[in-house]
Amino acid sequence: MNGKSVMECVDAAHAVIEQHRDEIAQLDQAIGDGDHVFNLLRGLEALIELRPQIEGLEFQPALSLSASKLLSTIGGSSGPLLASLLMGMAKTPAPELNSSSLAAMFKSGVAMMAARGKAGVGEKTMLDVLIPVSETFEELTSTHVSSDQLLSAIKTRAEDGMLATREMIATKGRASFLGERAVGHIDPGARSSQLIITAICDLVAGRHESRASDALEYAGRGA
Repeated sequence: MNGKSVMECVDAAHAVIEQHRDEIAQLDQAIGDGDHVFNLLRGLEALIELRPQIEGLEFQPALSLSASKLLSTIGGSSGPLLASLLMGMAKTPAPELNSSSLAAMFKSGVAMMAARGKAGVGEKTMLDVLIPVSETFEELTSTHVSSDQLLSAIKTRAEDGMLATREMIATKGRASFLGERAVGHIDPGARSSQLIITAICDLVAGRHESRASDALEYAGRGA
């Protein structure tokens, strides 16, 4: 994994957020400032413009550069929060990149974001998706589940966390001023986070399928 892997994830995230732009905007207009999706797209597009520099780096330096770019590009609270996620991942020791080290990196990134936002599970934010996903990721990498089972479990946990925000009373951001009126609305940050996690899981699953197909083809030629 290197900077090209980071950019593949950025491309997948940009595509799915662009696809669901109107939906996320409507969610945010109901309980937020209405600018979440536009800030998110602005940040992702800034990373796409930085592609040559990011792709030329190893994985964690690429995350660090991406974090700095997001911090300087995205307005409001989203910039510092998303930058904290990537910076926390970039700073986590990882002598070898594998499922376990990636899980540890993601857990550290989510923890840094939670500390920056002073929020946790149950407060109707993107952390209602990210924290459970980080827990599932860490838990399952210590077992012997297959890659497909791991990715499926992460996607399910992300969706469950996103849907759970519908019945929560917000305690952070503009939605917190609505009190019980925010109940019945899915948090836009939770939805965008769930979409991005699902897109990245699908990207990884597609890589595995491609490698398996290549291996079968190679084996067939050698038979």
